[in-house]
Amino acid sequence: MKLHEYQSKTIFSKYGIPIPKGRVAATAVEAKHIAEELGGRVVIKSQVLVGGRGKAGGIKLAKDPNEAEQLATQILGMEIKGLPVRKVLVDEAASIDQEIYLGITNDRAAKKPVIMASAAGGVDIEEVAATNPEKIIKVHIDPLLGIRDYQTRDIASGIDLPREYWKSFGEIVKGLWQAYSDNDATLAEINPLVISKDKMVALDGKMLIDDNAMFRHPNLNEMRDLDVEAPSEIEARKYGLTFIKLDGDIGCMVNGAGLAMATMDIIKLFGGEPANFLDIGGGAGADKVAAAMRIILSDPNVKAILFNVFGGITRGDEVAKGILAAMKEVKPTVPMVIRLVGTNAEEGRRLLADADMITAETLADAAKKAVAAAQGA
Repeated sequence: MKLHEYQSKTIFSKYGIPIPKGRVAATAVEAKHIAEELGGRVVIKSQVLVGGRGKAGGIKLAKDPNEAEQLATQILGMEIKGLPVRKVLVDEAASIDQEIYLGITNDRAAKKPVIMASAAGGVDIEEVAATNPEKIIKVHIDPLLGIRDYQTRDIASGIDLPREYWKSFGEIVKGLWQAYSDNDATLAEINPLVISKDKMVALDGKMLIDDNAMFRHPNLNEMRDLDVEAPSEIEARKYGLTFIKLDGDIGCMVNGAGLAMATMDIIKLFGGEPANFLDIGGGAGADKVAAAMRIILSDPNVKAILFNVFGGITRGDEVAKGILAAMKEVKPTVPMVIRLVGTNAEEGRRLLADADMITAETLADAAKKAVAAAQGA
């Protein structure tokens, strides 16, 4: 889950990371009032979960409250990369003496979190990595020990940070690590972290939270921005389904993430394209299966559906009941192929005997039939 800049910076501030004075506004009038409170130049920043806001005109500098209101009116009426701007952050403008990039993310290869820092802050770190990779300092963190003092000093030295800022920089790095760790983040980023009037300030912030850990953070779940999520994914989450929309035309309903990946791979092997990843999970009941089928059929690109259910914890008869319930409600018009094996599979197949479905014994056979059905449709 992505957090907006104002949400990320609010979290950072709780861990002692200095941020500019400012507040979020949903209307231009609110923006003007905040600018009056700040009493000077302010930055009006669109709050959308995409990059390139500045290039798109979503970040503007205002000289006074009246200009802040005018600019907020413009920005709140914008769409940036297809996303509507519903809020703006009104921050006190800062003078910038130096810009630094600072971020923490997961290094899957090393199986550890990694801190990345660069003196080339204020630009996309991907651009720096592509053109000047030597400018990025990387330090891995032992998750049991956390960030150590010598590591913060090594990073500060590596980015040629003036020595008088090493102490405050170390405190910011430790605060960022704590924010990352406590909130089960997969990314915590400050870009830029600036030196402004002899102090360090996080001008921008970004956090990504691991969806699998959201049950531990109901307060963060309330911050979710539904504008960036497909309606089908929002609906799937209500039923505890793992669903990701893709660009193909063969809908997939599978129990188990590994089996779902294998199903998508074999569809592609036989010349088809999966329309989604959908894992109904173990022990899925009829209501869950029916919800999964409704979600798949809500995609107008779907020309066929492949059900691949290997009954272990999941019972074949429950899956069959869910499919039949959804068929009564949705009345699908696309061909459906089912491979049902394992626990109560025979009973499930008996329930589906009168349904207008194509059956298959093996996964390869099911995939071939699904691809042929989609192409025939």
